[in-house]
Amino acid sequence: MLKAKHILEETIMTLDCHFSPNCMKVADLGCSVGPNTLLLISNVVSIVHTACTSLNRELPTFQFYLNDLFENDFNTTFKSLPDFYTKLLQNKENRSVSCFINATPGSFYGRLFPSNSINLFHSSNSLHWLSQDPLLGCNVAFLNKGHCHIVSTSPPEVYKAYLKQYQQDLKVFLKSRAEELVPGGAMVLLFLGNQENPRITGWELISLILNEMFLEGMIEEEKLESFNIPVYEPTVEELRNVIEEEGSFLIERLEILILPWDDGMSEGSDDIKAALMAKHVRAIMEPLMSTKFGAEVITEVFLRYQKKAVQLMEVEKEKLEFATFMISMTKNA
Repeated sequence: MLKAKHILEETIMTLDCHFSPNCMKVADLGCSVGPNTLLLISNVVSIVHTACTSLNRELPTFQFYLNDLFENDFNTTFKSLPDFYTKLLQNKENRSVSCFINATPGSFYGRLFPSNSINLFHSSNSLHWLSQDPLLGCNVAFLNKGHCHIVSTSPPEVYKAYLKQYQQDLKVFLKSRAEELVPGGAMVLLFLGNQENPRITGWELISLILNEMFLEGMIEEEKLESFNIPVYEPTVEELRNVIEEEGSFLIERLEILILPWDDGMSEGSDDIKAALMAKHVRAIMEPLMSTKFGAEVITEVFLRYQKKAVQLMEVEKEKLEFATFMISMTKNA
């Protein structure tokens, strides 16, 4: 989010130059829970304050909507709001800020808000998640036997099934947001993408580990065969094609950020970095995996994840990187 702040600034400045709403309504899609959940709000308030000062306009009232799935722990976020408001107003520039924060639970693959009601949508690290298992009820699932995601040995049919689900989901997402945005409204989206360089992904590594444990008799075949990670990292071409076909948005800016798996982690040995990587991925994957596998299996998966990450770095000299697509779009007139 910090590395994409310049895109958010540019988008908001453009909005403020053309519109001056009395109440600026912003929705954060896939807000999750934790220290970063309210970071977007601080950023938007700061950016709009700067824009209004430069344009000699009064600061609008802010209405923020935090969206995530129904299972998200919104209560923890609500409990942090009094401290957040206090810190926000302690800033001399923000003493006149009027800011209201609501939660809007539900899947963003569908309507969440009334028509023509939102000025700006934001989503960070969420849109690569699919609405469902792309191989669910699919007659090609058996072709990916022993794996729960796309791996180097997966047949083209598996890749096509993932791509088809991604295309369907993104079109629903774009159509829904277009109906909810005010005319001229905008979106800033950050999500994992595929830069088309041969590289192993974290999802592939988990799949390889689960396959290894299955072959060792540690995981039941039925459980593994009924589990697929619902994530797809599109190429730029795939992304552009869906946006152009759906037709509701114009791409204003598209940047690709390449970062190492250990980006932002403290310096240390490969063992220490790999341990932190494993904890990071476990925090993301454990809620999904816990519905299918027991605690002992999950613990073993991420112990092996740590060991394999070290092996990839030290022995195979693999370049462990991930690509984030940072895109700004405006609603078509």
